[in-house]
Amino acid sequence: MSDTATLAKPSVAQFGAAPGVVAARARRRRLLIWLAVVVSAGVLSFGVWWLLTSGKAVETDNAYVGGDVPQVTPLIAGPVARVLVRETQSVKAGAPLVILDDADAKIAVEQAQAALGQAERKVRAYEASDVALAGQLGARDADIARAKSDLDRAGTDLERRQALSASGAVSGDELTNARNRFAEAQAALAQAKASRAAAVGSREANRVLISGVSLEHNPEVAAAQARLDAAELMLDRTVLRAPVDGIISKKQVEVGQQVAVGAPLMAIVPADQLFVDANFKEVQLAKVRPGQPVTLTSDLYGKSVTFHGKVRGLSGGTGSAFSLIPAQNASGNWIKVVQRLPVRIDLDPKELAQHPLRIGLSMKASVDISGSH
Repeated sequence: MSDTATLAKPSVAQFGAAPGVVAARARRRRLLIWLAVVVSAGVLSFGVWWLLTSGKAVETDNAYVGGDVPQVTPLIAGPVARVLVRETQSVKAGAPLVILDDADAKIAVEQAQAALGQAERKVRAYEASDVALAGQLGARDADIARAKSDLDRAGTDLERRQALSASGAVSGDELTNARNRFAEAQAALAQAKASRAAAVGSREANRVLISGVSLEHNPEVAAAQARLDAAELMLDRTVLRAPVDGIISKKQVEVGQQVAVGAPLMAIVPADQLFVDANFKEVQLAKVRPGQPVTLTSDLYGKSVTFHGKVRGLSGGTGSAFSLIPAQNASGNWIKVVQRLPVRIDLDPKELAQHPLRIGLSMKASVDISGSH
């Protein structure tokens, strides 16, 4: 009975696979087909994208934020009286940062002011002397006129007595006295003329000191004013101010410190005037030109923030060429290494204001070279 039942029941080998197995195999085939389609579409899309974009941009992630960082250094030496800023503080151009002790500078200003007053009074004395010398010159002219009159009178008297001496009407003594008076009159006239010449010389020498210029343009007054300006400049330099808008960095000054001329006290990082130095491989630079647009992203903000800039220019040498110890490729163990050349990229100040960066941050730069020839 059991043998007959066994013979009557059909087997899977006789009539094929079960319906469930067949359906599973069909689903698997459809999944493989769809997977192949998706992969093929992806490969095709990548190929199209590569054909469209290949050769139109060069990019590197070897790029870093940089900036021209002004240093705050004193122009005069002295002790620090006050420090008005802290590290990381934002400041505006012209804001006071450090104040040096100004006691000596104030004394120098007062001394220069006194010297200027003395110079002005001296020049005014020259002007007053000119008036006095003009009066003296008039007096000398009067002396000359009086001496000439005396000489004429003495000469007439001498001529009269010489005419009468022949007849004996005038004694020898009288004639001698007349001659002496005439000689004295001649000497007096000569002395009066010499005195006038001296007065003229004195007045001319005095007028050279004051003629042709006003009081403030007189050389002595101008020299004293220059010394006062120099003293006031030294006083003004006791206050160290921010040269640009930026952020205080590398602060190394404290109250009471004795600073020397040119000693670096701090740096001001101009947050709105930063740039990027992108180090491209030499094989990428054939079509890079100044003015080309650049798209950048930073590790600070990620891909959600995109910066835009323009190529300012290419460096004059590779990083290894300007390194402290340049590579010596003349050795027998030389191995070629692809070099990188810094490319300076200017950033958009408006974008920097919206998303501030800091010097040294990492960037990724992509230069659009599609417009190059």
